[in-house]
Parts: sequence; structure tokens; C-alpha cells
Amino acid sequence: MQKSGKLNPGKPTGLVEAVAYGEGAVVSRTLVQNTAGTVTLFAFDKGQELSEHTAPFDALVQVLDGEARISVGGKPHAVAAGEAILMPANVPHALRATKRFKMLLTMLRAA
Repeated sequence: MQKSGKLNPGKPTGLVEAVAYGEGAVVSRTLVQNTAGTVTLFAFDKGQELSEHTAPFDALVQVLDGEARISVGGKPHAVAAGEAILMPANVPHALRATKRFKMLLTMLRAA
């Protein structure tokens, strides 16, 4: 990893190790940011959450470690390491860490 937090092109990066848990906190690190979208790593301590909100773009969540309860359009889902969920643009969504968890969030901007 570069000090800026962005990925080094052409170099492998361990995603789970690239962001650390913080006690009682949500920690994030942006890996890629350009006109096509963003890729951000998050680490949530148990019980931490993002309240319901919408985004103008589709967002793909890939859980790398742990487990979260992710609601999309009011329907809750248990999502664990190795699983992914798509949160469509303009559909309310929220998440809560049922265990400590890490996720990779990919925001896909409309062309």
C-alpha cells in the first residue's frame, strides 16, 4: 500500500490486512477513486452501523471478514465473509455489524 491508502498498480494487496479494526469505530480506506467510481475498504467494530440512506449509484458490498446485517429496501439480510450484496441506486439501505466485519465497497457511477 502507498501511504495515501491507494493501491499500488501492478502489486498484490491483502485486502483483509489493508484496514484495521478500531474499538467502537468504523475505519475506512479508499483504494481507488476515479470518474468510474470508488473502491473503499471498511472495518466495523461489533455493533457499529450506518443508518438507512440512499446513494445515487449502484453499490456492491463484498464481506471479507465477519458478518453484518444489511438491509436493502427494508429487507434485512445476514451477509457473511465470502458473500456479496448489491445495493441498487436510490434504494434505501443500512448496515449493522453483528460481529466485527470488513467489507469492500465498490460504487459504480452511471456513465
